[in-house]
Amino acid sequence: MFDRRQRGGNAGPSSNPGEVLLPATMPRPARAPGGLGGLGLRARPSGLGARLRRIFGSAAGASDATWDEIEEALIAGDVGPTTTLEVVDGARTRYAKAGGRDADLARSVLADEIRDRLSGAGASGFELGPPPAVLLFIGVNGSGKTTTIAKLAARLQRDGRTIALAAADTFRAAAIEQLRIWGEQLGTLVIAQRTGADPGAVAFDAVTAAESRGLDAVLIDTAGRLQNKTQLMAELGKIRRVVERRLPGQPRHVLLVLDATTGQNGLAQAEAFSQEAGVTGVILTKLDGTAKGGIAVAIADRLRLPIVFVGVGEGIEDLAPFDANAYVEWLLAA
Repeated sequence: MFDRRQRGGNAGPSSNPGEVLLPATMPRPARAPGGLGGLGLRARPSGLGARLRRIFGSAAGASDATWDEIEEALIAGDVGPTTTLEVVDGARTRYAKAGGRDADLARSVLADEIRDRLSGAGASGFELGPPPAVLLFIGVNGSGKTTTIAKLAARLQRDGRTIALAAADTFRAAAIEQLRIWGEQLGTLVIAQRTGADPGAVAFDAVTAAESRGLDAVLIDTAGRLQNKTQLMAELGKIRRVVERRLPGQPRHVLLVLDATTGQNGLAQAEAFSQEAGVTGVILTKLDGTAKGGIAVAIADRLRLPIVFVGVGEGIEDLAPFDANAYVEWLLAA
């Protein structure tokens, strides 16, 4: 796990509203991604790819029974029933048009069909745009949202960007403290207020600070669980409106953080947030912790939301830009 010890010389908590913490900087490790396809992910013997290898290896070609088994494997791999049926139908059509020769061809057309579904969600590239760019992070508690903010902040710093963090999840004291600790680790500004403060006010203070200091970006954490869905979505909408009024055209990105290990529950979360919060992209966390991982295909296909980054480990550097080719290579080999 990360080393979260407080270092000497760091600024301590303040009782002032809209406080700005500016601690000392920490070393920022950079690690070349390893594993399959450059995502830093390793194949799992119990994964979807292993099951597909057994299916393809037991037949000279792809019969109706083979495609039925592939369908079952994709559903079990969290691709989801609707997307699975469409993927298999598309792959079977490609297979027949290409002559239907052998199992290798079946695997190849299946990979092509999945890549096309991912590409259909739009470009997954990540650009900040003119400064200060506002990045709004949303998602349920436990998805790894605050840690993902820290990982992206560290990545932006390694790219030479200047940033601030904003603790707009004011409903949980632990969330504010966690972001403060990350600010100390990363040596970056943290805008925070007391527990129970107005999240919109925190967002306003953060955007104002980023603009006055000439920063490249401000990353805003938000609540993941209020009394009910209506209250949560209303709070997120309020934060967006505050940002838009302060900086027209912002937020640049509204990033939904999803735990890849939750499977089809993740798709339900994505549906709810995309309808209410104007999600522009998805960050899948804990992809290294699942032998399934097909939820990315379901999200891209059903909701037309691009996957922007994936979490591939516990280290501060373990956040990789999403690459459809690398992902398909991992998914069908995992």
